Amino acid sequence: MFAVEKTVYFVSDLHLGLGEKKEEEFKEKLFVSFLNSLNPETSRLFIVGDLFDYWFEYRRVIQKGYYRTFTAIKNFTEQGGTVHYLIGNHDFLHRDFFEADLKVNLIRDNLEATFSGKKFFIAHGDGMLKNDTGYKILKKILNNKFLQAIYSLIHPDLGIWIASSASKTSRKYTTQKDYGFADGLLNVAQEKIEAGFDYVVFGHSHVKQFVKHQNGFYINLGSWLDNPCYGKFENGNFEIIDLKP
Repeated sequence: MFAVEKTVYFVSDLHLGLGEKKEEEFKEKLFVSFLNSLNPETSRLFIVGDLFDYWFEYRRVIQKGYYRTFTAIKNFTEQGGTVHYLIGNHDFLHRDFFEADLKVNLIRDNLEATFSGKKFFIAHGDGMLKNDTGYKILKKILNNKFLQAIYSLIHPDLGIWIASSASKTSRKYTTQKDYGFADGLLNVAQEKIEAGFDYVVFGHSHVKQFVKHQNGFYINLGSWLDNPCYGKFENGNFEIIDLKP
């Protein structure tokens, strides 16, 4: 439980770096504008995975092209804002850059929190489906420290190209996966609500949803690929707000 109550914001699946240069510049400017609109003293931000289309952090090399995003995040945290970043399936390797330089709290698993007396279960959503056995095995391989250390020996130009290719494969898998009523994230969310959570917040599926179940709500934040938006929890109420250019 967090001691200080603030307005809580949520974004997910921006996939910065996916599209053409002009498209990505527009998307990044929109995100930076959103960050700059928040009051650091009264705001808490959750990035619910996949801020980038791929992220592989070398010990001494940072992917270029995102300095506006890094600067906006650091300005926000330096002025008293809090940022929590839940690792997504396109976050192949985070080292210490976000925590040490940007003062972001990296969360490598699911998160349970209480805001205004409401219980939240927050997760990116990857690997949570009952029929996701193959992906769960792949995730363990990708998160293996020894294999990550070996991969880090590859020249960054080649290593980042491989990460980009793997990202495209992962995104294709996500797009083709059934996240509907039969066995999808909605079912997982319903189980969490039945276990006592008031709000379950996911990303990953790229399908924006706001579903009431019993006394709780399942929120999926969608993605920024088609309709940039953010979640906002304030004074006991949650809403999804579309971002207008």
